[in-house]
Amino acid sequence: MRPEDYDMNVEIAWCPGCGNFSILRALKMALADLDILPERLVLVSGIGQAGKLPQYLKCNHFNGLHGRSLPAAVAIKATNPQLTVIDVSGDGCMYGEGGNHLIHNIRRNPDITTIVHGNMVYGLTKGQASPTSQPGFRTPVQVQGVFEEPFNPLAVAVALGATFVARAFSGDVERTRDILVEAISHHGYALVDIFQPCVTFNRVNTFQWFREHTYYTDHDPADRLLALEKSLEGYGGGRFPLGVIYRVEGERTFEENLSVYHGDATPLWRRSHDPDKLKRLIESKRMV
Repeated sequence: MRPEDYDMNVEIAWCPGCGNFSILRALKMALADLDILPERLVLVSGIGQAGKLPQYLKCNHFNGLHGRSLPAAVAIKATNPQLTVIDVSGDGCMYGEGGNHLIHNIRRNPDITTIVHGNMVYGLTKGQASPTSQPGFRTPVQVQGVFEEPFNPLAVAVALGATFVARAFSGDVERTRDILVEAISHHGYALVDIFQPCVTFNRVNTFQWFREHTYYTDHDPADRLLALEKSLEGYGGGRFPLGVIYRVEGERTFEENLSVYHGDATPLWRRSHDPDKLKRLIESKRMV
């Protein structure tokens, strides 16, 4: 496959210069490297500028509610484990409205990849502070500046035992592509938080700001305590680490733990069903 094989050739509604363009390009490159056929690929999204990405990519696409993309992504993977399922969301959608789904699906370890566009602002609804906005960040709503501690997705993911945790920067397409290849190839739940400047509503955390406040880490990602330590860097000062922060192999996935696949790998959508049996089961429960 080639990156252009995933082109939809439609008008893109992002602002000129938006960091989302780089994420879209990096994802196409990663998918091409992995030779994933569009018909075997499903992208699930929520609401927001990040949620538009699957519309610009040749693939199967399910658009969920705000913060509710993960349940749909997990259900799709459970129904057909043979598909490559990628969940695409923004930092507000995933870490704000969708925070509870993120926490519990990390625990389940579904074999899917979550890509979060982290621009530290709500870019669709005109620039309110997001869960990852930095202290002091001023918006038309937070006129005196953000005073809450920013949400740290990497620390949460490592603490809960996510099997793959990484951070990328959309200003570096090649390295972002490499990180996405590793994440999508990983067997288990993969979270990739991508710093993505919003050129319209966030004039503080610019491309230059992210270049000056990040670095590529070379620590051993299998060391969970060290990974947790790395995930805390950048909060309260210093630079944020980029790259694979934590990775563990060999953990059973959500789909592998489902009893319906014990002894029979046939995807659920290929199996026959008996509507009368289901009706009898429902009726029996009503009488309990």
